[in-house]
Amino acid sequence: MDEHVASTAVTTVATGLKFPEGPVALPDGDVLVVEIHRGTLTRVTPDGATSVVAELGGGPNGAAVGPDGRVYVANNGGLHAFEVGGFVFAGGIPAGYTSGSIQAVDLATGEVQTLYTEADGVALRGPNDLVFDAEGGFYFTDHGKSDGVTGDRGRLFYATPDGRSIRMLAGGMEGPNGVGLSPDGSRLYVSETYTARVWWWDVTAPGEIRGGKSLGGSGGGNFLHTAPTYTNFDSLGVEAGGNVCVASMVTPGISVIDPDGGLVDFVPIDVGDPGITNITWGGPDLRTAYITASSTGRLLAVDWPRPGLQPHFASAAPQ
Repeated sequence: MDEHVASTAVTTVATGLKFPEGPVALPDGDVLVVEIHRGTLTRVTPDGATSVVAELGGGPNGAAVGPDGRVYVANNGGLHAFEVGGFVFAGGIPAGYTSGSIQAVDLATGEVQTLYTEADGVALRGPNDLVFDAEGGFYFTDHGKSDGVTGDRGRLFYATPDGRSIRMLAGGMEGPNGVGLSPDGSRLYVSETYTARVWWWDVTAPGEIRGGKSLGGSGGGNFLHTAPTYTNFDSLGVEAGGNVCVASMVTPGISVIDPDGGLVDFVPIDVGDPGITNITWGGPDLRTAYITASSTGRLLAVDWPRPGLQPHFASAAPQ
């Protein structure tokens, strides 16, 4: 195991959020989150004040800054809010649901543009998370939808921010959730919720991936890691040194996984919330990890022992 993160280092930045996910650290020190159960893109200042940047509707689930400085959002189209043991969760198919979408938000004006609702005539069901590559395109996961009896198989896509090109790269997955790229862009990682596994592919060109090293790998991907105990993997982030950090529900914390699949550390996030869903990094040295505790509506900050990977185009966001 590498250097551990002490659970006592966890501090609360903001409270009162409605199932926050998709944190984005901005150059000015603010953090954006999406709120699934409020349908918004929300700004959080360092002192914990919150303000709505844009009304997105549906269920905004993941976010990233694009090459034009807009914030791109994976919107699952809406999920029910329900309680288990006093904690809020998200799932199911609400009345009025039509499809998922990819949206783009102008931070200066709050204007929202819907870029994609389908691919090759097939509706997007539940887009979950997205990551931009150096060329300006983005990979995103579609977690799918379930009514509690039947459910979709998940998919992986690549699209361009101009709204003109989208294509499916992989299908048949079990709840694909987080998505990230290695520091050199040569690998694509996807965390799978229900199997608590991480898969990877070689990136051979922008939007072109190759797996096939694992027999029956989900979506044709290569197996990297699975949780040793019962948990649900949620989103992921990548450290500057290449470790993959996966947030988990049920067993709340962050699994730090090296590129060979070894568990470097499991960082428990012991704040009385079973819904630890996302991680990203900010601050001048990218050693402040911003983590969403979704089931109690909080944004957390953790002093991290290693720097996170600066997302492509993070500096393009307006100050």
